[in-house]
Amino acid sequence: MDGGGEYTSGSGGAVGVQIQHSRRLPDFLQSVKLKYVKLGYHYLVSHLITLCLVPIMLIIIVEASQKNPDDIRQLWFHLQYNLVSFVICSAFLVFGSTVYIMTRPRPVYLVDYSCYRAPENLKAPFSRFMEHSRLTEDFDDSSLEFQRKILERSGLGDETYVPEAMHFIPPRPSMQAAREEAQQVMFGALDNLFVNTNVKPKDIGILVVNCSLFNPTPSLSAMIVNKYKLRGNILSFNLGGMGCSAGVIAVDLAKDLLQVHRNTCAVVVSTENITQNWYFGNKKSMLIPNCLFRLGGSALLLSNKSADRRRAKYKLVHVVRTHKGADDKAFQCVYQEQDNAGKTGVSLSKDLMAIAGGALKTNITTLGPIVLPVSEQLLFFASLVLKKLFKKNVKPYIPDFKLAFDHFCIHAGGRAVIDELEKNLQLLPVHVEASRMTLHRFGNTSSSSIWYELAYTEAKGRMGRGHRVWQIAFGSGFKCNSAVWEALHNVKPSRNGPWEDCIDRYPVQVVS
Repeated sequence: MDGGGEYTSGSGGAVGVQIQHSRRLPDFLQSVKLKYVKLGYHYLVSHLITLCLVPIMLIIIVEASQKNPDDIRQLWFHLQYNLVSFVICSAFLVFGSTVYIMTRPRPVYLVDYSCYRAPENLKAPFSRFMEHSRLTEDFDDSSLEFQRKILERSGLGDETYVPEAMHFIPPRPSMQAAREEAQQVMFGALDNLFVNTNVKPKDIGILVVNCSLFNPTPSLSAMIVNKYKLRGNILSFNLGGMGCSAGVIAVDLAKDLLQVHRNTCAVVVSTENITQNWYFGNKKSMLIPNCLFRLGGSALLLSNKSADRRRAKYKLVHVVRTHKGADDKAFQCVYQEQDNAGKTGVSLSKDLMAIAGGALKTNITTLGPIVLPVSEQLLFFASLVLKKLFKKNVKPYIPDFKLAFDHFCIHAGGRAVIDELEKNLQLLPVHVEASRMTLHRFGNTSSSSIWYELAYTEAKGRMGRGHRVWQIAFGSGFKCNSAVWEALHNVKPSRNGPWEDCIDRYPVQVVS
C-alpha cells in the first residue's frame, strides 16, 4: 500500500473551469489569443509535411502532363528490357517486407476489463469509521483526532468499502479472513469479466496477479487456477511488494509474454488486501493508509489474436517504467515496518510528494518524445538550447500533454497526489475528474484505481474512437509507471460496471 501523502491538504476543488470575477477582461482576452496562437502553431507544425508535399505533387503532375508522350513510351520500353533488375528489386522488397512482418511487435489488445464493486453492507462512512476506531481502544486521543482530520481532507466520500473483518468490534484480522477478502475481490471481478467477454477459463494461456502486501502460500495466482480449473500448462505469475504501480507492471509483463506466445489470451488481476494490513498503533505516518485505502480490484483480458481486434476496446501503445530505488530516500519513503510497540504498518514519508514529483519528471522525460507532437518537442528543445548554450534565465518549458492525450487516469493515491499532478502537468479540472471521483467513490484501491477511473470515463460516454488514454501510477520502491492506450472505437461501459448504480450522481462537489 502506498501513494497517500496526505500531509499536505491540497486545494480540493470542484469540477469545472471558472474564471474568477476579479480577473480583468483584457488579461482574459490576451490569454485566449495566446491559446489560439499556440493551437495554430501546433496544427501548422503537425501538418507541415502534408502542406509541403501537396504543392510538390501538383508540380510533378503538371510537369508530367506536359512531357512528350514519346518520352513516356521510351521509359516503358526501357523497363521491359531490364527484367533482371526488376526481379531483383522485387525480391528484395518481398524479403524486406517479410522480415518486417515477422519481427515487428505484435499488437496487444485490451478486450475488456472488470472492476469489483463490493456489497452495500461493507460500506464505511466517516461516522462509522471513527466510531469503530474509538471502540477498538487501540488508538489514543491524538491518533483519533489525526485520523479525523485526514478523513476530512482526504477527498474520500461516505460510500467507500472496507473488508468484512474490519466491521467487527474489535476487528477480526486473520489469515482466513484475508483469504476470504482476496477471493471475494478477485473472483468477483473475474466472474464478471468472463460473463462480459464469453471467454472460457480454459482459453487463458497467461495469468498475472499482483497484490503488494498479501502473499500467502499457495499464491493468489494458484488460488485463481484452482477456482476456475485453468489448464495445466498456463503461465502464471504472482507479483508481490511492488505497491500501487504494480498494475502497470503486470500489464507490461503480460505484454512481453504475448510477444512470444502466439494466438493466446492473458488475464491480469490487480488487487490489494486490507484485512491483515490494518494498522492498530499510534504512529501518525502509519495511520494514513488506514484512512485512504479501501476494498477494490480489477481483472483485464488481453489478447494478441488479430480476430479479437474487432471486439476489443483498446490497443496498448506504450508502457514506460521508472524505478528510483537506487536512491535511499526514495526507497524508504513508503516502507512497511514495525513501530516502537511492535505493531506492523506502512509508513509514508513527508518527502513522498517531492520524490513522486522527481519520479514523474524522469518518467515523462522518456515518455514525452514518443507521444508528444513535433510542435511541443521543438518548443522544449528551444527552451533547452536557450538555457544551456546561451545561459538565458528561462524556465524549462513544460510540454502540453493535453495535445498528446485525450484522457488522464492518475492513480487515486490521495488528494495531494492528484492536486500535484494537476498543477505540474497544467491539466484542467475535467482532466482529473475521473481520478477525483474515483477517490471519492471508492477510495485508494491501490493498483486497480486506474481502471475504476477508465470505467468512469466510459460511463460518462466520453471515450471516442482514436482517443488516447494516459494511465499514471506511483508505487513503493519508489516507482512511477505509465501505460498509454488507444481506443479502437467509441467505447461504451461494460455490463455491471463499478459506476452503473451511481454515475448519474457524479461529478460531485468535493469539500475543501
